[in-house]
Amino acid sequence: MSQDSTLMADIKSAVPELRGRLTADALLKQITWFRVGGPATVLFKPADETDLAYFLKNIPKEVPVFVIGLGSNLLVRDGGFAGVVIRLGREFGNITVEEGNRLRVGTAVPDVKAARAASDAGIAGLAFYRGIPGSIGGALRMNAGAHGTETKDVLVEARAVDRDGNLHVLSNADMGYTYRHCSIAKDWIFTEALYQGTPGKPEDILREMDEVANYREQNQPIKERTGGSTFKNPDGQSAWKLVDAAGLRGFKVGGAMVSEKHCNFLINFDEAKGEDIERLGETIRARVKATSGVTLSWEIIRLGEPLDGHETGEALALSDNVHPASVE
Repeated sequence: MSQDSTLMADIKSAVPELRGRLTADALLKQITWFRVGGPATVLFKPADETDLAYFLKNIPKEVPVFVIGLGSNLLVRDGGFAGVVIRLGREFGNITVEEGNRLRVGTAVPDVKAARAASDAGIAGLAFYRGIPGSIGGALRMNAGAHGTETKDVLVEARAVDRDGNLHVLSNADMGYTYRHCSIAKDWIFTEALYQGTPGKPEDILREMDEVANYREQNQPIKERTGGSTFKNPDGQSAWKLVDAAGLRGFKVGGAMVSEKHCNFLINFDEAKGEDIERLGETIRARVKATSGVTLSWEIIRLGEPLDGHETGEALALSDNVHPASVE
């Protein structure tokens, strides 16, 4: 019996009352924006929060678990993920308007849909989500923000299930937010968020959302296979300016390239491998360090393992004597 079959059998044995769907050897490239990477040993789509808690409580604790939302901020390596990937579906897609200009949102809801719901309800303060290409779960995890506003500025509380299947209601302060980071354990899975807005006129909020959308369309490669912003902005600096100053606009590695439109976006322009994209990113980090002294930090999450015998991380960076032109 293969390792994949063994894990699936172990899981099925551990959770006989599971109501969600299990899929073996699931191709993650089909559900991520980069469209690269190998399979997950098992993909699990829970029926609801109770089903998710039951699953986490009963599967073997040594089994690695990772949750995926819309897959917009994720680079899956070519060897795939040896464990369980959990994907929350429409069962976690509720949106409820509450008194006092509050909005309760399931974590599978796309950020843009939450912004629209707030606008329809006359709740101002969430229009910035119109410019973030992800789901509410990812926004909670990385303190997503745009146009001067971050998740921490509007979040009241979040619900999460921990690795032992326990449910937690976390206050804004509990999240430990800093720039593009929260301090909640990585294996906790967010299921719902409650936001606090302010009274607003729907037409004014829609106008703000249109401005956000227009800015994004004009300045970002939104129609390409990309993962969103690649690197975090260093204190007081813009990552894209550092990449541009290093002469890497349009730089290619295999089927991956730096966007001509926005230098902090990497694009799968020609059937790239996960390794192409990671090598491109690590080469950028090395060149920016050499030209500016600044070490860029990945904002995009890299998941899984490389193919056998292949490197990951800084070892992939092209040497300084390789001129920044297309590298096939």
